[in-house]
Amino acid sequence: MIREPTFLILSAVAPRPSHGYGILKSVEVLSDGRVRLRPGTLYAALDRLVAEGSLVIDSEQVVDGRLRRYYRITDEGVAVLNESIKRLESNIAAAKVQLSSRPGIEFA
Repeated sequence: MIREPTFLILSAVAPRPSHGYGILKSVEVLSDGRVRLRPGTLYAALDRLVAEGSLVIDSEQVVDGRLRRYYRITDEGVAVLNESIKRLESNIAAAKVQLSSRPGIEFA
């Protein structure tokens, strides 16, 4: 099972390649502000995900004299994300079954 920040990073780049700052903002939005990655944490995670084959560097641009690197999810990264979604959904279903045995518990 991958950790929540990794899940959110992969989710952030799933629709299209994105650069570091874009990923930071997407993670914050996807998590409703619960997860706010620091740049050092993000770039360490991105380096790890590239090394593991879940992400690749899609392109690089120089913007205002600084290198902007865009990351793209790989087929392996999609598989990792899909497996995590399946596990989370399974865990949610199991928890709902357990909670439903308690009187007065209703699900939206």
